[in-house]
Amino acid sequence: MRKLLAAALCLAAAATGCGANVESSTDAKSASVTLTNCGRKVTYDKVPERVVTNDVGITELMFALGLEDRMAGFAMPDDKGDLSSVPWKGGYDKVRWLSKDQLTKENVVDARADLVFAGWNYGFREDGGFTPDALKKLGIPSYVLTESCHNGRTETARGIMPPLDALYADLTNLGKLFGVEKRAATLIAGFKRQIADVRAKAPEPADRPKVFLYDSGQDQPFTSGRYAAPEQIISEAGGVNVMHDLEDSWTTVGWETVVERDPDVIVICDYGDVSAEQKRKFLLSYAPLRNVSAVKHKKIFVLDYVDLVESPRNPSAVDRLGTYLRKVAKER
Repeated sequence: MRKLLAAALCLAAAATGCGANVESSTDAKSASVTLTNCGRKVTYDKVPERVVTNDVGITELMFALGLEDRMAGFAMPDDKGDLSSVPWKGGYDKVRWLSKDQLTKENVVDARADLVFAGWNYGFREDGGFTPDALKKLGIPSYVLTESCHNGRTETARGIMPPLDALYADLTNLGKLFGVEKRAATLIAGFKRQIADVRAKAPEPADRPKVFLYDSGQDQPFTSGRYAAPEQIISEAGGVNVMHDLEDSWTTVGWETVVERDPDVIVICDYGDVSAEQKRKFLLSYAPLRNVSAVKHKKIFVLDYVDLVESPRNPSAVDRLGTYLRKVAKER
């Protein structure tokens, strides 16, 4: 499966170190570039040469665009799955792992970073003072992951556009900033073709399984609203996110809501100290869920963390989940 995934992503990238001839990031112009990021116009005076990233999805966006030569390092916990067989293993081999925690000002300064690419709750955080404004005072520009943009609905609510649009927006922006527009366009076109193929096979609307995304938590589950990547991963795969009405990306709900909405399938997000198998055992043994369809029929599917946050692995996740949901729909 991982070999097939690598081959598919290499084909989609077509230009990210898989053998194709594309424009080099070193050809990027030195003139300033203005981008729209989180609804604001942001001007970058030069092409960054020492980018520091936070977390696996953000880091792999850079790798997918072939920009490891522009990176000074990345920070991420070591609980984000096997990185030895991913399509961008060369990037991980080449770029320095700065921290197995979130980025800090010290990491960034020590790396002599000239751009920090992170997101709210993906590195940027008000409580620790690690914000784009704080970095700006140090003379270090930032780029904010679009999936994580605050939307103003509440103080912490995130998400300003459909999740896959956020992925395409970031690839387009990064392509413009680093002078690899053709590479970005090739990636986006390949991803759209892959997703369209899955969409064409999806069950009829009345037959689509209801899906609950389970990230973590026992007292209350942490899940995905309409602005996190699982929303469109689920919908494009042929399912319905039971938490679609939540105008946030990642957030906490009550178990009573899950029971009331009675999902046909539960998707587990695999990462952290609690394994996917441990999460599965909890869900199947948790008494309040005993009458939920997904639990009664043991319809539980596992995707990796990086599949479920904004990343170049989202289209492959759509494909794999789509295969599973079509099987569930046929069995009903």
